Amino acid sequence: MTSIVRNQWYVAAYGREIGRELFSRTVCGESILFWRTEAGQVTAMSDRCVHRRFPLSEPPSRLAGDTVVCGYHGFTYGADGVCVAVPGQTRIPRTARLKQYPVVEQDSFVWVFIGEAERAPGVPIPRAPWLDLPGWTTVSGMEPLAARASLLVDNLMDLSHETYLHGGYIGTPEVAETPITTKVDEKAGIVYVFRRMADAACPPFYAKSTGITGRITRWQDIEFTPPCLYKLHSRIAPAGVLPNADGSDPDAFHVEVVYAITPETESSTHDFWAVARDFALDDESVSDFLRESNRTVVLQDVAALDVLERVLTGEPDGYQELSINIDTGGLAARRMIAALADESR
Repeated sequence: MTSIVRNQWYVAAYGREIGRELFSRTVCGESILFWRTEAGQVTAMSDRCVHRRFPLSEPPSRLAGDTVVCGYHGFTYGADGVCVAVPGQTRIPRTARLKQYPVVEQDSFVWVFIGEAERAPGVPIPRAPWLDLPGWTTVSGMEPLAARASLLVDNLMDLSHETYLHGGYIGTPEVAETPITTKVDEKAGIVYVFRRMADAACPPFYAKSTGITGRITRWQDIEFTPPCLYKLHSRIAPAGVLPNADGSDPDAFHVEVVYAITPETESSTHDFWAVARDFALDDESVSDFLRESNRTVVLQDVAALDVLERVLTGEPDGYQELSINIDTGGLAARRMIAALADESR
């Protein structure tokens, strides 16, 4: 049985990845062709010619204006996926059309809908506005994960692993030692996990980017919208410095860490990550440091999860898994994803 939840929006790419070149990415087991029209609109259609299944993203296939010409036999398709020319005949078969995918460009991401296209308007796309908002600066990337998407969800919902897996970057003893509070909003379809550290060591990730020396007040507020968008609202300030009574928070540094978790196949995942900040907006050295540091952290997760995928794949069914208090957010996320999967069948 598939573990991929259908009839949902997934991030397929960053907007910057798609231009006037044919671009392909596999999302939820489906190979999708992307390109921009001459007017700048993103298209999304099947990356397989209807004739002999040649991938349209492969040379010598090419764009000709707002049409795609298959490099194998010359079948030509418009931006709507409908075939407009067939070699050697004037009649175009009625079924000569590529599957089209609903596509939306939002918050620097390109989202595609996987499932029954007519259901797309009724499914909201979660937001990550800081990634494309004045007053914020963002660094971002994507790493391939040779593991199922659910393992990345588990990883991100329990940040206690930072203490052990990411020591020297973002992990300190207080992350694992501090209890969490979990809240589930069934109506909105969101899982929240709060970890508030009143007096913690400042990890290098924040010490070098903010300039804070000494101990800090550190908040990690997770907001996960199953099945695929994770947001970590991070607040960093000198120890004892709290927001004002009116909600303003001028003496703190705010970082929004966003992960878009997109299944490639049942056992591989596109791990999109972004780090937005509201300080040192024009400081390229801070951007470079955060980009390289966060990529290092992501690659540490990738290495661990790739190992875990191999272990789980090789184990017989019915292995024992122990869960504790720190897993409440991850277990809630699993339950909500399972419910979405049931609804999509």
